[in-house]
Amino acid sequence: MKYSKDTLKIVFFGTPDFAVESLRRLVEGGYNIVGVVTMPDKEAGRGHKLLQSPVKQYALEHGLRLLQPERLKNPQFVEELRSLKADLQIVIAFRMLPEVVWNMPPLGTFNLHASLLPKYRGAAPINWAVINGEKETGVTTFFLKHEIDTGDIIQQQKIAIGDDDNVGVVHDKLMMLGADMVIETVDAIIAGDVKPIPQEQLCNAGAEATAAPKIFKDTCKIDWTRPARDVRNLVRGLSPYPAAWTDMEDAQGVPHTAKVFEVSLTDADAGERKSGQMWNEGGRLLVACGDGCVEVKQLQLAGKKRMSAADFLRGFHLKS
Repeated sequence: MKYSKDTLKIVFFGTPDFAVESLRRLVEGGYNIVGVVTMPDKEAGRGHKLLQSPVKQYALEHGLRLLQPERLKNPQFVEELRSLKADLQIVIAFRMLPEVVWNMPPLGTFNLHASLLPKYRGAAPINWAVINGEKETGVTTFFLKHEIDTGDIIQQQKIAIGDDDNVGVVHDKLMMLGADMVIETVDAIIAGDVKPIPQEQLCNAGAEATAAPKIFKDTCKIDWTRPARDVRNLVRGLSPYPAAWTDMEDAQGVPHTAKVFEVSLTDADAGERKSGQMWNEGGRLLVACGDGCVEVKQLQLAGKKRMSAADFLRGFHLKS
C-alpha cells in the first residue's frame, strides 16, 4: 500500500517539551496525527493542583485526540488505541511500551532517542554524555522491539558538545535536530526508503554499548575527591536541572545544602586543603578537588534564590 502524509495515520506518544517540538513539526507539516498519548496529569503542591504534560497542553490547543492511560496494558486503552487504526506510531520521551502496543501498527513503532545508539541506552542519555565529558552526541530513530533502546536503527545524526555546554544547551540542540529527523524518518517510511541497521551489527563493528540510567539525588551529589575536570563535567551534565549539589558549613558550623549550577577550572593553588574545602579568594568561591580546585560561579542555597558566587559570598561567611 502506498502512503502520503495525508493518508498515513500516526499516533504520537510523548510527555515533555523535548517531544513537543517533534509533534509541532508533524502538525504544522500537515501529517495525519489521529491520536496523542501522554502521561496522566500529576498532582503538585499543597493545593494538589493537577499538572498537565507539555504534550497534553499542545494537543489540547490544537484539537488533537488525546489518550492518558494509567496502565498501557489496560484492555480499554488497548482497544481505544486499536480503534484509531494507526499505520505508524512515534514515541519520544515516554514510558516503555508493552508489545501489544508497539507491535500494533502495520508499519511499526519508531522512537527518537537522544544519543548515538548503541551508546547511552536508557533514561538520561543527554545527562550522561555531558557528565562523561563526551565531545559529541546526537539523535537516533529506531524501531522498537522487546529490549529497551536496542531496536534496529533507521537514522542517526551527530552534533558537537561544546566545552561550555551544559545539559540544558545540549537538550535544546538535540530537541531541534531530533524534530528534523522525525520528519525525515516519516518521509523515508512513506517513500519506502528505510533500510534499518541492527544495533548488533554496529556493536560487532566496534561501537560501544553503554547505559544511561535514570538520575537520582545521590547521582547529583558532588564528590570533591574526583579530579576537577570530572567535577565540572558533573555540574555541566546536571545544569540547570536537576542540578548538582553539595553540603557546606558557614562560619558558625551550621550545615547548609546548596545546588551548584556552574563551575570553572582554575589554576588557583589549593595548597594543603582537603577535597571539598571551600574558601573565599578575593571574592571568588574556590573548592579543593582531587587534583587542584574549581571556581564555583553559580549556586543556590536551599530555600534561597540562585545567585552568582560573588553575591553569595557577600552574605555568607564560610567556615575557615
